[in-house]
Amino acid sequence: MGERVVPEPDRRRRRPTKQGTVLSAEAIVATALRLIGQHGSEALTVRRLGAALGSDPSSIYRYFRNTDDLLLAIADELISRAQQGWRATGDWQADLREIGRRIHHAYQRHPRTAILAAYRTTGRAHEIRAVEVILGVLRRGGFPDAEAVRIYHAFVDQALAFAALDAAASALPSAARQADEDVWHRTYARLPAESHPHIAATAPLLVAEMRVSGYPAALELLLEAAAARLERPRGTAG
Repeated sequence: MGERVVPEPDRRRRRPTKQGTVLSAEAIVATALRLIGQHGSEALTVRRLGAALGSDPSSIYRYFRNTDDLLLAIADELISRAQQGWRATGDWQADLREIGRRIHHAYQRHPRTAILAAYRTTGRAHEIRAVEVILGVLRRGGFPDAEAVRIYHAFVDQALAFAALDAAASALPSAARQADEDVWHRTYARLPAESHPHIAATAPLLVAEMRVSGYPAALELLLEAAAARLERPRGTAG
């Protein structure tokens, strides 16, 4: 893709494309999300986007410098979707818990896109708002600035790491996904206590637990650890 982005007032298309779409950055991002969901990362090309939008592929240049610029916009859209409808309650733990769940849910709805986007830093409006909101929750909750930043970092990285991990698993072909789940029954549940006493003792629990995402439990552990740090006397090392 080229490197020239046309300013917003000059890039509005007066007539719909052949597909009936009024071309805009938002329409391009929405179409890219759909194509990646259907075909994976290989769908993120100017040719495919142009065909899906019913426009000349070069028209994408008017909105995005290159495919990486578009990918950052897509990542920012996922962040936006995770924030939609969220309202602060004043309870920092409840607020962070809900934000984390929303992040995870938004990314699981678009697993193939999540794999591409979860590790990117966009520096765009929706990401900036999310950073401001989460830091605000922590600072209003009583955390000193250094602690607020540390917990923000751990919280966001945990949410995005699990989002990418669970998205990658759900994006597997169904046969491969089922085969992975069956390993816990076929292999781990049958290991003898003589050689693997800890696995054998916990096998039923292990089989049940490993079929679901570990994110809810990991999130609770993080929130409990953060609460313990908040209750710790100021000046205590840790």
